[in-house]
Amino acid sequence: MLIRAYRNTVQACNFCCNSGKWHSTTTNSPTANSSIKKTSKKRASSQDALFVCLLFCFIVAGSPTLAAQTEQTNCAVGTIAETVTVSQVVDGDTLRLRDGRLVRLIGINTPEIGREGRPSEPLAKAARKALQTLLGKAATVGLRFDREKQDRYGRLLAHVYLSDGTNIEVALLTAGLAAQIVVPPNVMQIECYQMAENSARKAGKGVWQNVYRPVPVKEVPRNARGFHIIRGRVLQVGESRRSVWLNFQPRPRDGPREGVAVRIARTDLEWFGHRQLHSLRGKNIIVRGWLSPYKKQQVMRLRHPASIEIVP
Repeated sequence: MLIRAYRNTVQACNFCCNSGKWHSTTTNSPTANSSIKKTSKKRASSQDALFVCLLFCFIVAGSPTLAAQTEQTNCAVGTIAETVTVSQVVDGDTLRLRDGRLVRLIGINTPEIGREGRPSEPLAKAARKALQTLLGKAATVGLRFDREKQDRYGRLLAHVYLSDGTNIEVALLTAGLAAQIVVPPNVMQIECYQMAENSARKAGKGVWQNVYRPVPVKEVPRNARGFHIIRGRVLQVGESRRSVWLNFQPRPRDGPREGVAVRIARTDLEWFGHRQLHSLRGKNIIVRGWLSPYKKQQVMRLRHPASIEIVP
């Protein structure tokens, strides 16, 4: 099945692997083509900083097998559309450029930094610190755009590379500080990012210890919002004028038309298979995405089959 293939098949070695440095076609910084200098290690003053330090030391100085795998999943591509200078690391997946623009990294989601009185999610600060460490002081990076260049918030959407060809998304995924997320039409590096995440999941690194552990539907809090990975059995597959719906078994004390559901908009059906979605009835699946309230339900919109796993 197509849905299973996206999550369980590794088929992108030739597509993703390129150990050469990137080449820029556009620059907005006089230091754009200079090498990014490595900074000396400083003593960590917090548990997050210590975690990042140990984790990255393990990655760099790990076994030859791990080093080879990291090189193979580098996701390097030849031509960079724009070379820019970073002024701030907003969080683990968002950068602010010197010219004021925001860049949202394509293909990953990291735990959220707390704002407006809300606490940070576990490992959110570790992910931000890891990104700061990767960039170093001379934070010049290359942007590789996909089919859609901006999101609805006006942020640039890009695959981000260091001058030595290191893919930032891969580094965070391999360290277990991010989860893969696919939002069409930006699917350029999908298999490659999947390989990087799988290596971290198998090793139980970072967020895969407990932060992004699939939560059974019956345990999803009624006030849950934001990014989640959930697991449950599809009770029925329904259709409305604008969507296809995957309805999970109700939780204890869920009333009529309440519960957790997955919505696939008809505008996204080109990425799925209409019959394959209906074949999910009665199957146990793991889905990932953002939960939001809709009438009496908590609904997760899925954009791509890579966000679904069929499990025993």
